[in-house]
Amino acid sequence: MTRVKGGTVSKNRRRKVLKAAKGYFGSKHRLYKTAQEQLFHSGAYAYRDRKQNKRNFRKLWITRINAACRLNDISYSKFINGLNKCGIEINRKMLSELAIDDPKAFAALVETAKNAPAKAPEKVAKTEKEAIKIEAPKATAKKEETPTAKKETVKETNKEDLSTKTLAELKALAKDKGIKGYSTMKKDELLKALK
Repeated sequence: MTRVKGGTVSKNRRRKVLKAAKGYFGSKHRLYKTAQEQLFHSGAYAYRDRKQNKRNFRKLWITRINAACRLNDISYSKFINGLNKCGIEINRKMLSELAIDDPKAFAALVETAKNAPAKAPEKVAKTEKEAIKIEAPKATAKKEETPTAKKETVKETNKEDLSTKTLAELKALAKDKGIKGYSTMKKDELLKALK
């Protein structure tokens, strides 16, 4: 067999590494071995800093929002809490842009946050099915019957309603009724306890 020399392949591979290491300090852009090591490290740093960059920008946005809040006589935490209670969902990037570009609009947001209600508004049903579930018990309770028959129909509807509810909803009901140890109970145990 004839001898196969791999010089061109090796040279191209090394040239590719040296091209990527162009501009590095000292021997890191001249020597193949050190250039390759530096490229490995550079890749690791780039991966790490892509994550850190997001954190750094969030810090910057919060600092800007805080500074704008202080100009409007409110702390950052009270401002964000007030927005949450009012149900206003604006991310920190947009809030910082508002604080810089449109101080009047930011001041209006601060006023709404200051006048926020004491309690957050209840969550609206997300889907039509949830809305139907909420309205269904009210419709059955409106029928006029004798008091004993009324109690029996209410119990039956409650049994059906409880079995259709999720575990999280059952735990919330158990919490409201003051049942102890509801957090560790399974669904069937919760159903028995609520009945």
